[in-house]
Amino acid sequence: MIAALDAHAQAALVRSGEVPPTALVEAAIGRIEAIDPALNAVCHRAFDHALQAARMVERAAPMAAVPYLLKASLEYPGFPMLSGSRTRTGAVGRTAYPLARRLDAAGLVPCGISTMPEFGLLGTGEALLYGPTRNPWDLARSSGGSSSGAAVAVAANMVPLATGSDGGGSIRIPAAHCGIIGFKPSRGWNVRARAASLIDDLLASDGLLGRSMRDTIWAAQFLRTQPPGETAIARPLRIAMCLTGLDGLPPDPAIAEVIGKAASLCETLGHHVEPRELPLDLPALGRAFDILWSYGGGDVTDLCRARLGAEADALLEPWTLGLARRRDSFTADDLAAALTAIAGVDRQLEAFWQDYDLVLGPVTSSTPPPLGVLAPDRDFDALWNDHFRHVNYTQLQNMAGYPGLSLPLFTASGGLPAGAMFWARQGADDLLLALGTALEESLPWADRRPPTGDSI
Repeated sequence: MIAALDAHAQAALVRSGEVPPTALVEAAIGRIEAIDPALNAVCHRAFDHALQAARMVERAAPMAAVPYLLKASLEYPGFPMLSGSRTRTGAVGRTAYPLARRLDAAGLVPCGISTMPEFGLLGTGEALLYGPTRNPWDLARSSGGSSSGAAVAVAANMVPLATGSDGGGSIRIPAAHCGIIGFKPSRGWNVRARAASLIDDLLASDGLLGRSMRDTIWAAQFLRTQPPGETAIARPLRIAMCLTGLDGLPPDPAIAEVIGKAASLCETLGHHVEPRELPLDLPALGRAFDILWSYGGGDVTDLCRARLGAEADALLEPWTLGLARRRDSFTADDLAAALTAIAGVDRQLEAFWQDYDLVLGPVTSSTPPPLGVLAPDRDFDALWNDHFRHVNYTQLQNMAGYPGLSLPLFTASGGLPAGAMFWARQGADDLLLALGTALEESLPWADRRPPTGDSI
């Protein structure tokens, strides 16, 4: 079945002439039409565009005619740009930024738009615009966010690749919840994906979610501004295992067990793993992300109000409006303190990086929560507490600009996916990718598929 192949294998079929370019897109269309009604991962179908683009593709392109989905916040000319918000109905992309142009140059074919929470501000895909995006491992559970539909579509074999953006874990969290790979590159390592924005440029990185390490490595290196690096490990790595989130708390026992198994697997490969708390001011960094995330919500609220007037508040979700109110309570000194805390991370970890190459830890505090637990129309204060208890392990890498990699090495009790996250200092992207390849070879996950759509 074509749809079960990774992007490299699909492209090879086209290059060899074994199948026509349109066959890959037709396979993706068949999967989307058969499975997505149950999952709600695709909010716009661009099938005619995809078939036409596939007919025109250069067979020699590295990813010739391979279908993929665009995240709803990534601008692509002629495609809707809803960003998961009722305020964006009718918005259409006009500009192809360098990242989108590079995807075109690779021969990749966009066949639709994936779902996401409103403006990417929640770690679950439950936008009021189009309803919940369901986890293919358990339809009653969250798919994570904010690259929700992207992770679901890749996990369910609708497409082998889908774009994602990560401003606080938005690639790694849904990847962990859906049992695929999620890689966030170092700050500034990717070509530009959108217009300049102070907070967005500080926190966010873009990439492609996939199921295999060879697809992940290709995407990471093809989309970057830096030259490709070596993806082989020359010596045993020194890995610090830390289970503490920004709130100072450990994850649920089921997640801790998964991270322990990942540590043991690394040791069987000859690496050295030891428990180690990070020499960081976690409360200050937690407060810093609180402030920046609230400013992000406040900024989009301001833009919507300027464009729509009084109608904006009726269309924006309660979570977004709550972030704006929280932003309004902060002072200029609060923002300065947040930026100062972030600037201190490299200094506080300078000696740490002399002793360790990587850190291993959780992606989230628990397995995918039931739908509704993180819904955007819950009471704001209660949702704030539940949300940032669940997603407080991935924000550090965004603030510091470090790369992070979530791998689907093990499932938690009950058979639900639970990612293990490896992260490192700025610029150590290829070391992470090399370890990911070694772990995939040691414990392959390619045949581990969610039950949704298995017979299709």
